[in-house]
Amino acid sequence: MTAPSRRRTLTGRVALAATGALAALALTACGSGDSSDAASGGDADYGDLTVQLSWIKNIEFLGEYMADTNGYYTDAGFSSVNLVAGPSTGVAELVSGSADVALSDAVSVGTAVANEDAPVKIVGTTFQKNPFTILSLTDGGNITTPEDLVGKKIGVQDSNTSLFQALLAANGIDPSSVEVVPVQYDASVLTNGEVDGYVAYLTNESVIVEHQGFSVANLPFADNGLPFVAETFTVTDDAIANDRDRIKAFLVAEIKGWTDALKDQDTAVGLAVDTYGADLGLDAETEGLSATAQAGLIVSPETEANGLFTISDELQSETVASLAGAGLDVQASDIFDLSLLQEVYEENPDLKAYAE
Repeated sequence: MTAPSRRRTLTGRVALAATGALAALALTACGSGDSSDAASGGDADYGDLTVQLSWIKNIEFLGEYMADTNGYYTDAGFSSVNLVAGPSTGVAELVSGSADVALSDAVSVGTAVANEDAPVKIVGTTFQKNPFTILSLTDGGNITTPEDLVGKKIGVQDSNTSLFQALLAANGIDPSSVEVVPVQYDASVLTNGEVDGYVAYLTNESVIVEHQGFSVANLPFADNGLPFVAETFTVTDDAIANDRDRIKAFLVAEIKGWTDALKDQDTAVGLAVDTYGADLGLDAETEGLSATAQAGLIVSPETEANGLFTISDELQSETVASLAGAGLDVQASDIFDLSLLQEVYEENPDLKAYAE
């Protein structure tokens, strides 16, 4: 049995953040601050840490599983790290103080900042490229270019409507030339021929449908006008100001965990299937294929040059432009603060060599 399909959204999941964060803003309190200890751990005692995951405990969090299993969180100075399963954008949990770090995405963060002035920032990202795609069958819609969308029936979940409209706008496609078919999160509408294309995840439905024996084609959003970062490490402005070394220590542990996950995917997938996601009935073969696809979104020339989780100035600008296409008016400085990650690599230059 495979894990249920799902997707980050420009409206649906963001609505969770918008509703929850608005109520939680009034509850925000200043952190106690523990920036006197070295970020790399040592004798630091950072206590317990709560990380709000964006989704269920499948292969999406292999680096977290490896960091936990291999003791990197403990080495960094944490008594324990609680990985809280989603789905969640994490913004409401951050603002209310129920989470210290959230694995979120630029759209959710940008929406909360633009619409509510939420005091949160992205300090790094797991995915250099977002996984959204228009999935089709090669012997069906065979959609590989934006122009191929014209005249096609595209299955779009209600919560992904704005995202799909942004894709059309970014590629100069007249919305009236495409028939939007409202669907749920079930790719069978594609495989049974009800639609020609389907808004999906490269690391989820695309892998599952292909594993079912279908020949698939993909139109990745990130390569077609909508590059924005996803699976972002997001924290509050207060944490950046007052718990800086604590967040840096967390990032050190994460870099080590994801370095191990990329080097030893089989062990990492085993942890997802047999330990952290043991109650989900995950299929090991499908999860392994998804992990391989996911790795291609994590590493890039940017990470090879500057280390995991880094976000170049160009990618920050591209992300902001993508958000603008979705009607979100933010600047890079409103949603990004990469100074902590920069300090981590300055203090631990060996961490850059994740591929060695």
